[in-house]
Amino acid sequence: MPVLAADAESETGIPKSPSEARCSEAMEELEHTCPQPRLTLTTPAPFADETSCQCQAPHEKLTIAQARLGTPVDRPVRVYADGIFDLFHSGHARALMQAKTLFPNSYLLVGVCSDDLTHKFKGFTVMNETERYEALRHCRYVDEVIRDAPWTLTPEFLEKHKIDFVAHDDIPYSSAGSDDVYKHIKEAGMFVPTQRTEGISTSDIITRIVRDYDVYARRNLQRGYTAKELNVSFINEKKYRFQNQVDKMKEKVKNVEEKSKEFVYKVEEKSHDLIQKWEEKSREFIGNFLELFGPDGALKQMFQERSGRMLQAFSPRQSPNSSPTRGRSPSRSPSPPWVFNKASPPSSPKAASASLSSMSEGDEDEK
Repeated sequence: MPVLAADAESETGIPKSPSEARCSEAMEELEHTCPQPRLTLTTPAPFADETSCQCQAPHEKLTIAQARLGTPVDRPVRVYADGIFDLFHSGHARALMQAKTLFPNSYLLVGVCSDDLTHKFKGFTVMNETERYEALRHCRYVDEVIRDAPWTLTPEFLEKHKIDFVAHDDIPYSSAGSDDVYKHIKEAGMFVPTQRTEGISTSDIITRIVRDYDVYARRNLQRGYTAKELNVSFINEKKYRFQNQVDKMKEKVKNVEEKSKEFVYKVEEKSHDLIQKWEEKSREFIGNFLELFGPDGALKQMFQERSGRMLQAFSPRQSPNSSPTRGRSPSRSPSPPWVFNKASPPSSPKAASASLSSMSEGDEDEK
């Protein structure tokens, strides 16, 4: 609601002048035009000098409790995080993710210190400032990147970028002659702590490279880098190349051993299969043999059947009890006509014919 000049009074109870009243009314009518958080990730985050906050509306001071409730509703909460961000890794990204998600509606500004400041207060970096700026621009949690950020935050810097809160890990950061460069931020109630990621840091990565320097030097020599580019002496270059050749030979021997083991395994596997099949076939052959030639085999039965048939064929059949020869005396058993008397064989053809005629007569008498 507009404030009338006649009724306007200052906080001290002194009535405001008409010009002051009009100025107050204009300030209340101004709308916030602060940049909004990025809604698309198809482009990198802008630099602060390209899209600085030109909002003329007053930025009332917020408490952490108010910001977590989602107030104010007409603008995002502007959170600032700074660092060196050399060899940008997952620990950096996780810290920025925490800063981005501190409040429901956050606009994350990230300050990156220049090479001059970093080399002066912390030490030499692997990546130069341009590379570090670009690494931050392509992080999904970053809405704006501030180049050449100050080492110690000043009230003028906070006011210029309309910063509501500063996010950083809670460990005191002693530098530039101060026990904690964020001490005054903490005292002003603008500090929000984040958690460090254990096991990963720029110093840890550099330590790995330094510790295994020979390995990485040999690796880059293999990839085509020259000894001059790697700052390697002539002797070390020859040593590394010789070690590379030795490693290649070891790798070949290892491959041959692995292939030999694989071949032996396949042979053993096939041998096992062949032995198993041979055992199965052997059992099958023995079973068939016993079935054919065993004590109760088919061959014995067939032989017994044929023997019985032969015996039955060669031995005479006994006459049935109802035959006419039943009345004969047992002492008289006729002999076949073709059986000759062994005691008195015929001495001449005439005698043989006489015996045959007598045999025929005997048969007629029986009839």
